[in-house]
Amino acid sequence: MKENPLPESALRSRRLLVVEDDYFWADELSQGLRRVGAIVLGPAASINAARAFLEEQPQPDGVILDINLRGERAYAIADLLLARRVPFLIMTGYDMEALPAGYASVIRLEKPVALDAVVKAVADLLLPV
Repeated sequence: MKENPLPESALRSRRLLVVEDDYFWADELSQGLRRVGAIVLGPAASINAARAFLEEQPQPDGVILDINLRGERAYAIADLLLARRVPFLIMTGYDMEALPAGYASVIRLEKPVALDAVVKAVADLLLPV
């Protein structure tokens, strides 16, 4: 796996919740985020686990959300993040048209996606406006 070209400072000390049910992808994603300085929360592999992180832990700086968790759509988590104004992006194999219209402004990465693309998208998501 090649190293990410982003400077470490782009995500340094940012608290990121990874919501992903594929163990190997969640592990690769978590390791890649740690390499660029992020503090990784989770990964949460289910809707209940994601909700528990969001209810019991301080609010994360951002969330990487797989919209399909063990066959269930994680719309309740996406709605909670929108309500709390937590920046997040959606990783999915679904076309944008398959997602509810309320998520039109959310960054969507189509699986399979390269680790570098996820890290760059998260860094862009968290840049001050």
